[in-house]
This record gives sequence, structure tokens and C-alpha cells, in this order.
Amino acid sequence: MTDVGDEAAVERPDEDDYDLLTFGEAGARLEIEIRAMRSRVAQLEQGSPLDEAALAAARNRLAALQEGAARNAAQPINDENFERFFGYPGKARRNTAW
Repeated sequence: MTDVGDEAAVERPDEDDYDLLTFGEAGARLEIEIRAMRSRVAQLEQGSPLDEAALAAARNRLAALQEGAARNAAQPINDENFERFFGYPGKARRNTAW
């Protein structure tokens, strides 16, 4: 569903490690898919005859992608929200050398 042209306009943090799926990279990928799905919804809305099942599915997918983007945009993990995010007590690692 991704249009390669959409990918170029998405901002990615310079400091991200692209070998890992970071919050920044996940956010960029979500934005690309959201743009593509918005385009798909618009295309389906213009269809004649209207494919209501496909339109409903596309709208549901768009809503799920937007919910994922909102969760991804939440504040970074810190000591205060670590347990709520991971489900067990702990401390957020910072600048850790493995």
C-alpha cells in the first residue's frame, strides 16, 4: 500500500539507529502508511459503484494506524512510566553501553 513518493517527505530523526525499530522510525513508517490509507479511503469514496465493504475496511485500517501513531507519539520511557509500559517494575536504561 505504501507509495514510495510519500516516503521521501516523512521526517526521520537523524540520531536514530536504523538497524532497530525505534519510536522515531516506527512513527515515520506509520505516517507513510497513514498517508497511503487516507489516499485509499479518498479513492474508495469516489468509486462508482461504492464498495462499502472495502471502504469500511479501509476506514477501520486508517483508524487503527492513527491510534498506533498516537500511542507511538507518547512520551519516551522513563523511570516513572516504565512499569506501566512494560508491565513490571524497573528503571529506564539511558546511555547504556552493551
